[in-house]
Amino acid sequence: MRGMTRAPFPVIAWTEGGGTKSARWRSEAGLPAYEQLVVVDDRLSVDAAWKLAGGGTAMLWRGDWQNARHLLQGLSRRADRQPRSGSQKKPATPAEAFEQHRQNQGRRAQALGLLLVPLGGDYSIPLRRAQDVRQACIEAYGPPSGEDSLVSLRELLAVVSAHEWRKKGVPVPAVEGRIYPHYGVFSPVRGEYVDLVAKAPLPANCDLAFDIGTGSGIIAAILARRGVKQIVATDMDERALACASENVEKLGLTAAIRLVKTDLFPEGRAKLVVCNPPWLPAQVGWPRTSRPMARAG
Repeated sequence: MRGMTRAPFPVIAWTEGGGTKSARWRSEAGLPAYEQLVVVDDRLSVDAAWKLAGGGTAMLWRGDWQNARHLLQGLSRRADRQPRSGSQKKPATPAEAFEQHRQNQGRRAQALGLLLVPLGGDYSIPLRRAQDVRQACIEAYGPPSGEDSLVSLRELLAVVSAHEWRKKGVPVPAVEGRIYPHYGVFSPVRGEYVDLVAKAPLPANCDLAFDIGTGSGIIAAILARRGVKQIVATDMDERALACASENVEKLGLTAAIRLVKTDLFPEGRAKLVVCNPPWLPAQVGWPRTSRPMARAG
């Protein structure tokens, strides 16, 4: 991430080929490095992989890249077929049902995140038939450090998907152009809030508005297209600010939109304050069946 200072990723160690190997453990979700890790290849079946995942064992893939993707798809289908945990009671309220759903989704994500792939020091993938993900990784992670790392295949595919969205952009008629989301920044693929901001009545003589948690900058851009003379768009996340800056520049709205890194509100007062906050009411739990093994370095 350009412009950000980060602590070094932890080191994960494992046994392979009769010796001990190590690499940086890369996790944008901040998950600790795995204690239990085995090396696997094309001979691993979905059933065997699911059993390993159930025991909290991470699997470092050394086989064909395309086969790794097929295995992940198989694990995803297996996870979707799993019945609700027997310890879970039938939810009595919508809030309980939502919380139960989030817990199940967390367990699903945990299981699918146990399939790992290696990344070279230049973000190349040292696997047969591997695709070139170097540019996608640079956009998501920043310049390569030259150190080998391990990453969840599920996360890496999300990085690649975000790269494709960023290349193509999302057409948004209300901004008279496209929004180009970055990895880790909410992509405006749902139009309900966009239509609301585009059509809702504005205060009379609205010459200043605050867009709190601007993300990609889409709401600020809509307000600018609607004639609001000055929009102060705030965010705390470096990725979001970089994303919003790029979109504002591409849309030719730099004179109307000022980006500010701050926690929620900027200084001053405005007639209009808009915000599209995260809709999840709680942090998702990430249960782990194994203790982390990480060391500073």
